[in-house]
Amino acid sequence: MCTIHLTTFIAAPIERVFDLSRSISLHKISSAHTNKEAISGITSGLINKNETVTWKAKHLFKIRYFTTRISEMQSPNFFIDEMQKSDFKSLKHEHHFKKIDNGTIMIDILNFESPYGIIGKWFNRIYLKNLLQKFIVQRNIVIKDYAETGKWKALLN
Repeated sequence: MCTIHLTTFIAAPIERVFDLSRSISLHKISSAHTNKEAISGITSGLINKNETVTWKAKHLFKIRYFTTRISEMQSPNFFIDEMQKSDFKSLKHEHHFKKIDNGTIMIDILNFESPYGIIGKWFNRIYLKNLLQKFIVQRNIVIKDYAETGKWKALLN
C-alpha cells in the first residue's frame, strides 16, 4: 500500500474550503488536462455522504472509469471518499480541514494499492505515486485559487 500525505494552507474560511473540495464542478476544472468527466452519480454541484460519482478519463492510452463514494463526512472538518470500482485494488482519500486564525489547513491522506502483485508495487514506486501526488497538488492549487479569490462565488452560490 502506498500513502501520499499533503498539507496545504488556504487563506479562506474552512466552510468555503470544505465545500470547494467536494465540488464536482471544481474537480472537473482542476483535472481539465485529463479530459476527465463525471458520467454518472453526482455529476455537478456538491457531493455528500453516501453519494457516488463515476469519472471517465484517458490515462496511459486507455479510457478508464473510476467510481468513488463518500463514505464518511463531518462538515466542515473532514470527508472520506473510497473507491468502489476502478483499475486500483483499493483507494481511500481522506480530506481533513483545520480552522486556523488566518485561514484553513487542508490535509490530504491518500492510500492506494495497485493490482498485479510485485509488478503493481514496482509500478507504484516508479510512476503512479508521483502521478497521483502531482494530480492532488494541482487540484489543491485550483481549490486555493478559487477559495482565496472571488471565483468561488460562481460555484458555491
